[in-house]
Amino acid sequence: MSLAGEYDGANIFAKILRGEMPCVKIYEDEHVLAFMDIFPQSQGHCLVIPKDTTARNLIEFPANRLGLLFAAVQKLSKAVVKALNCDGVIVTQFNGAPAGQTVFHLHVHVIPRYANLPLQPHHGGKPADMAVLRDQAARIAAAL
Repeated sequence: MSLAGEYDGANIFAKILRGEMPCVKIYEDEHVLAFMDIFPQSQGHCLVIPKDTTARNLIEFPANRLGLLFAAVQKLSKAVVKALNCDGVIVTQFNGAPAGQTVFHLHVHVIPRYANLPLQPHHGGKPADMAVLRDQAARIAAAL
């Protein structure tokens, strides 16, 4: 999918925001929702998505809302580091299919890094164990 196009309200993140699909929630306020990635590249991989938008990517998102989104990303990143005692953290965001975007609702990945563990492929297998994701989400939420 290219950078230009129509927002698809049937995408998985839109469904999660409408309560039509479940997620393992970490944090929510009036601007964002943070939840666990069910195909994690690392233990504790989570996502932050803005609410009330049809922006498919960063390029389409209103500049006046970027501060709120990235304040939440920073808050979540700090909590991930504190809760999971990781050695580093990747904060990344993709725009368009050629860049690696697979869900076309703006989202930011927060991926903990551990010195001796390689990153796993995204969507490289079956979904993670939900009990493990719930435990990680509870630990991260407690660190907020």
